[in-house]
Amino acid sequence: MTLVEGNDEKGIISSKGRKVKRILKEYEVDKGERGVYNSKNRLNDLTGREWTFFINSVQITDFARDEKEFELWKFLQESIIETRYPTNGKDSVGHNLRKIHPSPKPPQLIKDLIAFFTKEGGWILDPFMGVGGTLLGASLLESRNAVGIELEKRYIDTYKEVCKREALKEQLTLCDDARNILNIDQIKNRPFDLILTDPPYADMLSRKRTGGDRKDKGAFTSDERDLGNVPFEQFFYEFRGIMEKAITLLKNKGYLVIFCKDMQPTNKYHNMLHSDIVNEICKIKNIYFKGYKIWYDKTINLYPYGYPFSYVSNQLHQFILIFRKEE
Repeated sequence: MTLVEGNDEKGIISSKGRKVKRILKEYEVDKGERGVYNSKNRLNDLTGREWTFFINSVQITDFARDEKEFELWKFLQESIIETRYPTNGKDSVGHNLRKIHPSPKPPQLIKDLIAFFTKEGGWILDPFMGVGGTLLGASLLESRNAVGIELEKRYIDTYKEVCKREALKEQLTLCDDARNILNIDQIKNRPFDLILTDPPYADMLSRKRTGGDRKDKGAFTSDERDLGNVPFEQFFYEFRGIMEKAITLLKNKGYLVIFCKDMQPTNKYHNMLHSDIVNEICKIKNIYFKGYKIWYDKTINLYPYGYPFSYVSNQLHQFILIFRKEE
């Protein structure tokens, strides 16, 4: 049993000086305002309270710091959480450099994902690292190790420059084609706790923009091997092949987390890309879909798509698809 100092009329006083409803069991550890940690937890280092915040399907950007914030979050779980990560200044984690990539992911968000799906000392793999959002997120935590694979050397160079400027641990980067993942000496025998990635989705960035947002972002690279340059019909087969190889490096009961944003529907196809990705990944042996989180990115500008003739959605959210390996 966890030691307690005594009782009062309103409950038990823990060894941390905090009121608790019950005496803790031998495998439970009082973490103060963080809540109670269960030492049987083999997935991450979170308390039950922090775990509860994370499994809300709408992404929350940080854990509660005090009781007042905890009470507020219990209310917010019933509504939409708006998030706006800084894109300049010291809290942007080098966004001014990383924005050379058409779709850089915020390391702050990645940090929260890694904190849930790994423990201290855990290993994370990103087969499509881009400018290193996954690797930076790992370095924002203590004792996490990450490996990133990227075709475009200038993206890797940018990531390394961000590490220097932000004084963050530089993780292992490999300039290679993710199709070769099982032939790369540095990782082919490395068991990973988590695969976390945001792949280039076919040639969607190269398509001509319409409506209010006419700023064409262009392709990720000019490399013909880049999944961002293959036709939409070919993409799913190529992506599944890469992930099938990567998953052989994932530990049993390890997780695969994939970012995905739907495309605008057409009269020919619904373009719910997240659904297509789930269907494709579930064709891989021993991989099972466990659900998703929704990230509402408020840094995206609103445009009057379709005005004044028809409804066209402003898609400000992305899906964070979660799979588990179960042999």
